Amino acid sequence: MPHSPDRSEHGAAGAFPAPDSFEAEVLALLPSLRHYSRSLTRSDADGEDLLQDCVEKVLTRRSQWRGLNLRGWVLTIMTNLYRNGLRQQRGRNYVDIDDDDHLPAAESDNDPLERSRLEIALNSLGEEYRAVLMLVVVEGYSYRDVADMLDIPIGTVMSRLSRARRKMTSLLNADNVVTLRRPR
Repeated sequence: MPHSPDRSEHGAAGAFPAPDSFEAEVLALLPSLRHYSRSLTRSDADGEDLLQDCVEKVLTRRSQWRGLNLRGWVLTIMTNLYRNGLRQQRGRNYVDIDDDDHLPAAESDNDPLERSRLEIALNSLGEEYRAVLMLVVVEGYSYRDVADMLDIPIGTVMSRLSRARRKMTSLLNADNVVTLRRPR
């Protein structure tokens, strides 16, 4: 019977994935990667482009992965690709966030108005605040992990997260004010 190598011959278990598991693990990350890419770019189309660029880079640089925290490694690559893209597009003009007519209506079983309000509030945040908010609150990373991914001090992560939360709360609460008229 031919000898088939097992993981124990290559070092500690988990040192690197089996040949087919790397792609499967990347595939399993796609929903959260798609969500994060769209939150960074503020656009479904640009988010899909960023996602495709990221997956391509991850697959071509598979040999650079050291077997620890694939999700963190991939999100770091995506964040860096996004930042590099911003540097290349410095002259690009953006629509004022107060002019929300440009936002497409999201189809959802949830309240579409609520989703639209949330999207507008998220898009009003600066990129650095939005990235920290998404990584900590939505993706569930620790402050230390986010600091490492974004290459910023942990205090900056906490400060940006606090400011992002305050801004989001302020924006979302501002729309909940109902003006009542006095009866005559």
